[in-house]
Amino acid sequence: MLNPQLVMYEEELRQIQAIADKLQQDSRSKTILLVDKNGQLVASAGNHRDLDTTSLSSLVAGNVAATGGIAKLLQEDEFAALFHEGKGISIHISLVGRRIILVVLFDKNTTQGLVRLRVRKACIDLTRIFDELAAKAAMPQENNPFDEITDEDIDNLFND
Repeated sequence: MLNPQLVMYEEELRQIQAIADKLQQDSRSKTILLVDKNGQLVASAGNHRDLDTTSLSSLVAGNVAATGGIAKLLQEDEFAALFHEGKGISIHISLVGRRIILVVLFDKNTTQGLVRLRVRKACIDLTRIFDELAAKAAMPQENNPFDEITDEDIDNLFND
């Protein structure tokens, strides 16, 4: 089943970006990506100019989905974190509130322990923000300008 599209507001996006920036600095990582489970990039921090963030976001989402399948086979709910170690770059992937994937790319200038410590704090802050976003999205919208538009109005717009 597809995840519903994430609705983002300017204030929350500013808070999310601040957390990503702080995590990148505090963990001494190269790049931070926040990706929704559909593979859409939500926010990023650090050095990502040389990365194909669109492809990376999609692949990370696929990785998390595949790992979710493994978890189900093992009768686990899901795995909250994944780690891949490379020669030059390693990647730490965490689920934030079952909605968002936090991706940390880091090299030998930091340690997995420091990354995990800083990610734990960032996940708490991010979960709070995404919970607030979910609550906002669930509230009925007042004064929606599209409520006043009828099918007849749409037909008249395109028939002129």
